[in-house]
Amino acid sequence: MIYLIVGNKGSGKTKKLIEFVNTAVENSKGHVVCIEKERLLTYDINYRARLIETDHYNVSGYDALYGFIAGVLAGDNDITNIFVDATLKIGGRDMTALTEFIKKISALSGRTNQDITFTISADESEIPADILNICEKI
Repeated sequence: MIYLIVGNKGSGKTKKLIEFVNTAVENSKGHVVCIEKERLLTYDINYRARLIETDHYNVSGYDALYGFIAGVLAGDNDITNIFVDATLKIGGRDMTALTEFIKKISALSGRTNQDITFTISADESEIPADILNICEKI
């Protein structure tokens, strides 16, 4: 399942994400991965979650982010949850590209049976209806 944490800058999306990551670590019978653009969450995320910085791997754009997530999933069959912070900073603000990315990620999540959560720094009215129909907003 794909989940979205949506809100404008400063609305508490990352704080919510941290809570969800730490709860997932406590409840998961597998591995939890948190992907961030730059190293910011090191001291907030439980040490048992795998924290990955996309800037370290030069991941930029939605095609690269999709490949990165697919590669992470291919490398570890025990992942139960993936959390992605600052999605628009990694992929860009093109809502059409974001929609296509979410469709591909939703299909991947359905095949591999992982929950994937994204933070989206935008007003909910800016999110295309196609995305909101695929994802559950939390």
